[in-house]
Formats: sequence, structure tokens, C-alpha cells
Amino acid sequence: MDFLDRQEEIAALNHALNQDTPPRFVVVLGRRRLGKSTLIKRVLTPDDVYYMAGDVIAPIQRELLKKQLSEKHPELASAQYTSWEDLFRILNALTTSQFTLCLDEFPYMVKHSPELPSVLQRLIDEKTLKYNLIICGSSQRMMQNMVLSQSEPLFGRAHAILNIQPLPLPYLQEALHTDAVTTIEEYSVWGGVPRYWELRTEYTDLQDAIRNTMLSPTAILYDEPKRLFLDDMTATVQSESLLAIVAGGANRLAEIATRMGREATALSGPIDRLIQMKYLRRDIPFGESPKKSKKSLYRIHDPLVNFYYTFIMPNLSNIGRGRRSYVLETIERHMNEYVSLYWEYLCRETVSGNRLFGYRWGEAARWWGTVKTDTGFREMEFDVMAESEDGKALLVGECKWTAPEIAAVIQKRLLDKAACLPFAKDKKIIPVLFLKNTPKDPVEKINILYPQNIVDFAYGES
Repeated sequence: MDFLDRQEEIAALNHALNQDTPPRFVVVLGRRRLGKSTLIKRVLTPDDVYYMAGDVIAPIQRELLKKQLSEKHPELASAQYTSWEDLFRILNALTTSQFTLCLDEFPYMVKHSPELPSVLQRLIDEKTLKYNLIICGSSQRMMQNMVLSQSEPLFGRAHAILNIQPLPLPYLQEALHTDAVTTIEEYSVWGGVPRYWELRTEYTDLQDAIRNTMLSPTAILYDEPKRLFLDDMTATVQSESLLAIVAGGANRLAEIATRMGREATALSGPIDRLIQMKYLRRDIPFGESPKKSKKSLYRIHDPLVNFYYTFIMPNLSNIGRGRRSYVLETIERHMNEYVSLYWEYLCRETVSGNRLFGYRWGEAARWWGTVKTDTGFREMEFDVMAESEDGKALLVGECKWTAPEIAAVIQKRLLDKAACLPFAKDKKIIPVLFLKNTPKDPVEKINILYPQNIVDFAYGES
């Protein structure tokens, strides 16, 4: 698979490393499988040194790094040293022209040498280093703590910090050469993670890829969530249990706590960590304060993690028996329902901050609650809701990942519900339908966005 996008990240790295100033210290972080190492290697030159650390003791790590460095400085091969500081200072003494040293999987180095961040702090603060230094790692928790926590030695030392994110939806369409509907279905499984896309391209279709990458104890993604959590979580069993419960339909904190047999207050820390690592997300109704709202709903944010706990974990016994066809049939029966959740999410992302239907919209969200009507109190829900930047208009939307609908009926239902909202009385209501398929009826005066619109708008502004 071709290298996709990352132009901003490449430009940022080149800018940081190619300055006529003293050498620079750069931090690259982000969850596993996003292509951080590939990104760095595209920027490094033949004069630079790239070292990938392993989970081995410090003396072996130093010997492996020395071997890499000796290709640039043969004199290092016979150098005597007893610590990381000695090695870095000897390298500095031998350096006659500026180059870049990348220490990838830096958290493994710190695991076996806790003093290493303090060593780098001294070298950076002395301002005598002759080479650029990049540290990179997949443990978001450890990397963020090392460079963003004020109590840590490397806080405030980085000249650039790149937090690598999943790729946007359009690049998945580019990678797989699929139509928009298929792209969204594929996204609901692989998300924006390039390594998963690369694995997907080895198979003829989505079902074939799922069968061969997940539905066997020897498959490469069979226990992928566990590997991800080992990077960032000390209590992987608790994280797995929590996510399995959310995937099973418990979306409120009280429900989650009851099923886990824990007090709700005891789950705030684990839930916050999963949200911080972007494996979980918290939805609150449009217009409510994140700090004050008591209507939180929790959903698994990462598509592959969600797919695993929705379909793979409940079927581990069947997978172990080799009954892959049965599991695939189960997935196929529920796939539209599963994809619809990501269709809603992508529709909200499309509206947020974009200019559509004559207005620039603020952050879009779901809305649910109880409103007073002429016939009494009524429970209502909107898939998409956003206020215009000028505060004069309110977008209300409904998302359908179904066979062709009658658009006029959906629009009327939206307008009738919106008329009951007390906070919508003085605003112009803009009803929008987000539809998988072209409606059965004429749509000249109806605002509709289809899958290709969602893919196109994901590039940036409409």
C-alpha cells in the first residue's frame, strides 16, 4: 500500500530538524499501528541514525545502539562506557557534522533505564549537543507523561511534539479504491489506522479480510486490543471487561458499574484513561456542559476495538472450534446496525466546523431528552444537532443506513420534533437527512447528504 497523506507531519518534522540553530529535540507519539516509524524514516537521510529499541535490559540496548552508531562512527566500536550518559557524550565528541538520531520505542528504553529522561535533560540543557534527537513511542500514557507533565525531566525541552492521529476517511477510499458506501463500511471495522488498511489490501473483500485477520487464534489481529492496552494500561483485564460491557449495550455509568460489580466512583479513573487514549468516548446531549451534564453515554470510539468486542470476543469459543462461517454469518446479520453507529458519528463530524446549507456550524452532537408537548411529556432524540456560528440557525438531522426511505416523511418528523424544543423557538430550523440510499420520493427541496458527501467533506471545508 502506498504511503498516504501525512504531509503536515512531514513538513513539521522537516521544519524542526532543518534549522540553522543548535540541534533540536523532537517528540513523536501516538497509538500503535499509525505509521509513526514509517513517517520518521521518510524524513531521515542516509547520514542519520535510526534505532528501534526492544524490551531487553539496558546493557543489551546500549550495545545494539552502539552497533547502529558505529556504522557512522567506527571509532565507537571500541569505545568504553558504563552508562547511557557516557555513550551519548562519546558520540557527541566524535560528531563533526550535525545529523539526527532517532530513538524509536523509547518507552522500552526508559522501562529498563528510568534515569534516561534525566540524562537527556542534562544533555539538552547544556546546549552542547551536536546532533538532533528524536524520541518516539507507542505508549501514549508514558510518552505524554514524560514531555507534558511539569514534574518530569523532559517537560518543556521539546522543540516540536507531534501527536500522530488516525488518517481521515477519504484516504481509506483512496487506499482501497472503493465506493463511498463500501468505504464507510470498511471504516467501521478498520478505522483510520494505516496498518489495518495495509492488511485489508491483501484480501479480496471485507468478509475475506475479517475471516483471515481475526477469526483464528493464529490470525494477526485476533487479540489486537490486548496488545494495544499493554502499551497504555496497567490493568488490562479491567479495561477489557469495561469495553466488553459497553459493546454489550451498557452505555450509562450506572449500568456499567452494576455489570462490573463495582461502585461507579471507582470507574472514573479507568474510564478517563480509556477516553484519553481514544478507545472510549463520552457523548452528552447537545448544548450541555461536559462538566455538569449527568446524561453521559459511553461508546467505544476506536472501530477495530469496537468490532472486536462486539463480534469477536463473544464468539471466541466458536472461533476456537474453527466455526468461522457461523461467526461470519452472525457478523453479516448485524453489520448494518453496527455500521449505522459509525455513520451517525461521521455525519456529526462532517457538520462540526463546516459550512453547509448557507451556515458555518459549531460542534455537532446527538441530543436526547424529555420535552413538553400539547399532549404531555415526550421522549425525543436527534442523531445530529448543531448551532450556526452566528447563533441564528439550528441544524437538526436524522441518519439512515437503510434501504431507500421516503424523505418527505423523515423531514416532516424532524420538523415536528424540532418545533417542540424550547431552545429552538427563536432559531431558523435547518432539517438535514443523512441517507445511505437515494430516497423513493422527489427531493428537490430537501437537504440531503449521502455517503460520498461525507467522504468528500472529510478532507476539510465544504
